[in-house]
Amino acid sequence: MDIDLVLVPVDGSDRSEQAAEYATAIAERYGAGLHLLFVLDERLRRDIDRGTVDAESVAQDHREFTERVRQRSHELDHDVRLDTSTATAFSQKRLLQNPGSVVLDVAEAVEADFLVIPRAASSDDAVGRAATYVLEYASQPVLSV
Repeated sequence: MDIDLVLVPVDGSDRSEQAAEYATAIAERYGAGLHLLFVLDERLRRDIDRGTVDAESVAQDHREFTERVRQRSHELDHDVRLDTSTATAFSQKRLLQNPGSVVLDVAEAVEADFLVIPRAASSDDAVGRAATYVLEYASQPVLSV
C-alpha cells in the first residue's frame, strides 16, 4: 500500500487525540505526512459568527491540540510532517454539506491516501457523525477508532 498523506478529522476531544495517535502511527509506518482537519460544528461556527465565542480562543485551542499531537509523536519517536486545516461541518447555503462530506472534500483537496476517523460519542458530535458517512463513501482506506 502506498500512503503519502493520512488525514484525521478532529474536534479537540480525547477521542480525537486517540484517533490522531493512530493516524500518527500509520503515517510513521508508511513515511507519510499527517493532516489534522479541525471540524467546527454548526453551533460553534454560529457562536463565533455572533461573537459569543472568540475565534482566537478557538484557534488557540487548535494550536494547543496540534502541539499535544506533535509532542506525543516525538515521545513515540515518530517523525511525521504535520499540517492542519479547519472546516465548518454544516452550511446553510449548501444542503449537501455535512460533517462527512466536509471530511471527504478536504481529503480530496489535500490528496489524502488514508483516513482515520473517531467514532461518535454522542448525537451532538460532528466529527463522530461523520464516521458513518466517511466509512460508506470514502474512496480511500478508512480506520474508525
